[in-house]
Amino acid sequence: MLTCDTLIRNAHILDGSGSPVELADVAIKDGLILAIHPRLDYQSSSTVDADGLTLAPGFIDTHTHDDIAILRDPAMLPKLSQGVTTVIVGNCGISASPVHLHGSLPDPMNLLGESGDFRYATFSAYIDTVNTSHPSINVAALVGHTALRNNHMDRLDRPATSGEVAAMRTQLQDALNHGALGLSTGLAYLSANSATTEEVLALAEPLAAANAVYTTHLRSETEPILEAMSEAFTIGHANHAPVIVSHLKCAGIANWGRSSEVLSALEAAQSSQPAGCDCYPYAAGSSTLDLRQVDERVRITITWSDPHPEMSGKTLAEIATIWNLSQIEAARQLRPAGAIYHSISEEDMRRILSHPATMIGSDGLPNDPRPHPRLWGTFPRVLGRYSREEKLFTLPEAIRKMTSLPAQRFGITNRGLIREGSHADLVLFDPNTILDKATFEDPIQPSSGISAVWVNGSLAYTAQGITSNRGGRFVPRGKITWVQ
Repeated sequence: MLTCDTLIRNAHILDGSGSPVELADVAIKDGLILAIHPRLDYQSSSTVDADGLTLAPGFIDTHTHDDIAILRDPAMLPKLSQGVTTVIVGNCGISASPVHLHGSLPDPMNLLGESGDFRYATFSAYIDTVNTSHPSINVAALVGHTALRNNHMDRLDRPATSGEVAAMRTQLQDALNHGALGLSTGLAYLSANSATTEEVLALAEPLAAANAVYTTHLRSETEPILEAMSEAFTIGHANHAPVIVSHLKCAGIANWGRSSEVLSALEAAQSSQPAGCDCYPYAAGSSTLDLRQVDERVRITITWSDPHPEMSGKTLAEIATIWNLSQIEAARQLRPAGAIYHSISEEDMRRILSHPATMIGSDGLPNDPRPHPRLWGTFPRVLGRYSREEKLFTLPEAIRKMTSLPAQRFGITNRGLIREGSHADLVLFDPNTILDKATFEDPIQPSSGISAVWVNGSLAYTAQGITSNRGGRFVPRGKITWVQ
């Protein structure tokens, strides 16, 4: 009799392609999907009766800041409990490697961890540490522009010189040689805002030969967003690199209602180059406390504050009242700090979320003591609230957005589809009950409806919680197959 390690019977399979559901058995052996058939006759070490639950490829979180969290806590419960089996780190221009600190940790790199956490002067050193830590989930990594600037510049409030760009490009090339997915920028942040378009154009030059991507937290997500998008597409086009706009949104009350215009700009770019985006399913963002984003019309909640940790969980308006200050003055006293900004229109978010070019990314901040609920709830929220309840898109389309689409766009080989020979990253869930439980008031809550998660064939999570199996690994860049 044929043998396998795990046999999953009677599963309603959504294979990640967007195709309708099919009832079948799946056999797993040596970390790979061995066979898929309506009825398999295999002797297995472990048999799971899916009993009609839905089996999908493991979810790929396209936008995370888990660079250091995955080393600090390799169990990665916030992601496993959502069905996430692969995280992409190094977003928004900030990455754990390659980094060599000369002084204090520049904002927003402090979103990832403390100064002592940045111990990876080379990209290969980070890879080695990921693999020796045996995480529960897979890790693929971008290289951050701000991290490179930190390595080679005496201060970050100016453009880089040609010599500094050359030094940054050498480090980027080394990382690409070791399997980095591409380059990320965070041009909205003060640590990178002084970088000129020419600086990024020159730095991104190695991407074309490597078949690597350019991802960007745009220079602006407010009123000048179209100009910022044009800059991003110019950089990608000149360097023959696919462009992925990070957490696409229309931020700020004055910018509400422009999502159709923004998506039209994305579609126009798609006519001449590979271009896409990711989005999180919430009408609020989270980052460090930025004085430029303080707007008394917007509810801003403080998630942490170095000088005033006792104010965590309070709104900026409440703190300003307690201190008898304006909100901008209160913000100055709280910094360095983190904040959640309720500055996005729900209607704009839904329109962007439902666009065919949009992937799903949590943008969760695991270092926050009171994180945005997206850290724990993003993927079940898409499946439960926005697909099942509000019918923004079908369940097969929702799964495609978080599996095959990101795998193809980032070059994550043999993942994102349930196919014979693919890595056995799988999630078994109940489409009738899956739902996020994390809220802004109580954000550290596992979602409901996830029955089991396998990573490279190892059962990593069940409805009872994490297991002792940690089958994750570093995933190097493969071939990008771009689908508009």
